[in-house]
Amino acid sequence: MINSYLKIKVLSDPFFACLLLIFMFPLFLLMALLVWFNLGSPINFRQLRSGYNGRPFYLYKFRTMSLTVDSDGVL
Repeated sequence: MINSYLKIKVLSDPFFACLLLIFMFPLFLLMALLVWFNLGSPINFRQLRSGYNGRPFYLYKFRTMSLTVDSDGVL
């Protein structure tokens, strides 16, 4: 019972991940364009994090924080 469940899961996870990426692509493109027009380049933010068993990995996200400051140095 469990063995057949794992086979289905191993096959279905990549399929649904690819399907979701295809459907989410227009939203990702819109978000990238909005970040680019509002904040400029680079569009993505990369951060090194520690993962399972301390193994490092890079986390990628859209850059949403502005670096502009006023005369008092406040963001």
